[in-house]
Amino acid sequence: MPAGQRVHPDAPKRTQFNLGRALPFLVLALAFVADLMTPDRERFDRLLVAAPALAAVTWSLPGTIVIGLLAVAARLLLGVVRGEFAAAPELLANLIVIVGVTAAAAWVSRVRTRYEQDLSELTAVAEVVQRVVLRPLPTHLGRFDLHLLYVAAAAKARIGGDFYEAVRVPGAVRVMLGDVQGKGLGAVETASVLLGSFRAAVHDAADLAALADRLDEGLARYGAWDPDSDAAERFATVVLVEIPDGEDIARLLSCGHPAPLLQRGGEVEAVRFADPSLPVNLAGLADSHHRIEEVPFGPGDRLLLYTDGVSETRDRTGTFYPLELRLRGWVREPAENVPALLHKDLTAYGSGGLDDDVAALLVVYPPESR
Repeated sequence: MPAGQRVHPDAPKRTQFNLGRALPFLVLALAFVADLMTPDRERFDRLLVAAPALAAVTWSLPGTIVIGLLAVAARLLLGVVRGEFAAAPELLANLIVIVGVTAAAAWVSRVRTRYEQDLSELTAVAEVVQRVVLRPLPTHLGRFDLHLLYVAAAAKARIGGDFYEAVRVPGAVRVMLGDVQGKGLGAVETASVLLGSFRAAVHDAADLAALADRLDEGLARYGAWDPDSDAAERFATVVLVEIPDGEDIARLLSCGHPAPLLQRGGEVEAVRFADPSLPVNLAGLADSHHRIEEVPFGPGDRLLLYTDGVSETRDRTGTFYPLELRLRGWVREPAENVPALLHKDLTAYGSGGLDDDVAALLVVYPPESR
């Protein structure tokens, strides 16, 4: 699975789609042959009407009409073979039913086709929005490699309330990963505001504390600009990371976010935040202050940022996902494989699959820095 992409079972869908398109013809053939090979008291020609009805599910309007006409032709041919023209009323009644069902199926097929076209256009728009709001991360940024897992919880959704960004600025690489309270379009709106604030401030902010303040200010200004939006009522947990050039350290600031995991050699431990900040948009509830933590981060080290959609996934007994334990088991895995391993393991671990947005970003300092 390419990192950062939602998994879609394309191959099974293609198999079902082809079977659906073949099914009307299979019904026509079986009904025709069965009617020819059975006594007069067994009439399988009545099943011909099912062919256009089934065609409406997978065929376009012209295709549905053609299959309906084939059903009419098959019924007429059976009438000729059985010499049923003497019993014209029964034959005529069968033909009227087939024509009526074909007309109804054609209407259903037209409505379905229009709906699919609208859905395709909306999907294309969603893909554009995703590229704008959640831009694809580069595989390499400065000295570091980035490997992303992003899965939106909502069925068919491409964007959720989790968000991320990584930017090369003069003298450092700065990374943000966050999680908006709640789900749905309101959470997406809040995430887009915070991403915009981060991108506007990331190059100019003196340090991570100033950058966190700009996130708060951006959300407050948006709420004042659009009071009816519930974005101003939501909060978000955020973790900010700065890795300066020429130093084997990482600076981190947590706004109520789960602590990243630092892997050094075979050891994995959570970064300790002595005094984490309040989540974004809650800073006004107390004196605003930010404490930046500094940890060693050198060649061969890995730093995993993640949202609570990872750490709070539960199994059938209600036990939280043991992320730190799993990461210890993957210390020898190539870094690019970790997001796929995590996604597969999370899906298998969750009692109902993944019921929350999931974002995980692995920042890797290669053993031989470029």
